[in-house]
Amino acid sequence: MDPIIISILSLIGGSGLGFIITRSLVKNYNKKQIEEISKQSDIELEKTKLTVQRMMDEANSKADRIVSKAESKHDQIKQQRIQEAKDNFNRLKSEFESFKSGQMIELKERELKLGVSEKELKQVKQDIDVRESEIKAMRENMDIQLKIIAKKKEELDTANEERIKQLQIISKLSESEAKDLLLQAVRSKANNDALSLEKEIIENAKSNANKEAKKIVIQTIQRMCAEYTIENSVSVFNLESDDTKGQIIGREGRNIRALEAATGAEIVVDDTPEAIVISSFDPIRREVARLALKKLVTDGRIHPARIEEVVAKIKKQLEEQIVEIGERTIIDLDIHGLDPYLVRMIGRMRFRSSYGQNLLEHSCETANLCAVMAAELGLNPKQVKMAKRAGLLHDIGKVAEEESELSHALFGMKLCEKYKEHEVVINAVGAHHDEIEMNNIISPIVQACDAISGARPGARREILESYLKRINELEELALSYEGVSKAYALQAGRELRVIVESEKVSDQFADDLAFMISQKIQDEMQYPGQVKVTVIREKRATAFAR
Repeated sequence: MDPIIISILSLIGGSGLGFIITRSLVKNYNKKQIEEISKQSDIELEKTKLTVQRMMDEANSKADRIVSKAESKHDQIKQQRIQEAKDNFNRLKSEFESFKSGQMIELKERELKLGVSEKELKQVKQDIDVRESEIKAMRENMDIQLKIIAKKKEELDTANEERIKQLQIISKLSESEAKDLLLQAVRSKANNDALSLEKEIIENAKSNANKEAKKIVIQTIQRMCAEYTIENSVSVFNLESDDTKGQIIGREGRNIRALEAATGAEIVVDDTPEAIVISSFDPIRREVARLALKKLVTDGRIHPARIEEVVAKIKKQLEEQIVEIGERTIIDLDIHGLDPYLVRMIGRMRFRSSYGQNLLEHSCETANLCAVMAAELGLNPKQVKMAKRAGLLHDIGKVAEEESELSHALFGMKLCEKYKEHEVVINAVGAHHDEIEMNNIISPIVQACDAISGARPGARREILESYLKRINELEELALSYEGVSKAYALQAGRELRVIVESEKVSDQFADDLAFMISQKIQDEMQYPGQVKVTVIREKRATAFAR
């Protein structure tokens, strides 16, 4: 409801209520007062009427304005809706016209394509009909030719039978007897040809096999470049001051005895300035002693209880380091699926040496050499990976913690069997020193690469005394044969030159002598790599003209 109308009704209600109240009060006043009050009431009533009339006029005018405004707005909305409806109709009409024109164009294009396709199909049909007629003619021609061939075959069979009969009459042999004679002659000739061909193949193989083998070995060696770490049986621990030696020795030598008992290494404290020598055949013990000394000297607290605590901690850390070295090695070589125990044994190789050559470096180099040689021989990728795996594990028996009377090759083979390695790897590990028979191509590859790694110049180190002893034994072994005048060991004992007396040794016996010396070296001596034996026979004739 409009507020103005509400106000008007409120005024009317208020006037009526005032009138009633006035009437009730009249009874209590006198006449004069009643008249005055009546006049005032009339005045108020007139004012109220005027106010109501004015408000009614304003309400009517406002209502008229609202109605006119609403009608004008309604007309505008109506016109807008009509215009929108016209625009929408025109838009839809234009879209329909464009769609209709597009459909008509597409229908015409399809009609043209169908016409072209129909013409092509008619042409193809005509071509097929022509081909069918040609094929039919060819089939008829072939049938005729087959009949002719069959007739000629019959004639040839008849003529052949007559000729065989004539030959049997002339040779006085039956058909089976003639066939046997012919087969015998052909077989005899084929056997002779096969024997000569076999001999030729064997000769070619003998002449080329050595050359090809050397070529493969040389290519394998040339593709490998390795560094060598020479290991000793002693380690030197440097000190900042000689005063620390007293602390390490302790009262009455109790500290050094506790350290030697805990590590298993010998601690040598002598007059060498600012240095202590750690001696042990086991590189792991030397490393534990060295690290323990380093930690104790840095800490400054050196007593038996502290020594035992530090050594136990160092052993645990070194064990973790060994496992980490093994894992890093197999990752670097891209070898997967090894048992954790074998991974740990590979890490222990880092602290072992053979002839002064670090065992882990030797095993990694052998593994890489095996992979390269297998690839040079044309083996498949799976066999190449197997060769690398066998090369890495071939000396695993040298670092095993268990005591065994077996050689390191056979003990390594047992370890590989125990930890479920492949049969090829097991055989290669056990056969790399010819202690069991080789049964696959990987085994000789591992053996050859092991020899290559150990026989490289500078790869292995020998003590001077043992080296000189081996050289003398080589020369004495050669001199023990009759007819040998001089013997010289060359290239660090890898070649033996033998000079014989021409009067006592013939050319034929020189070959036999070289073979006998090489076999005796192989049976009686220990040596790294291989030894080449060269026998030199020279005859000199001297005459004087006087």
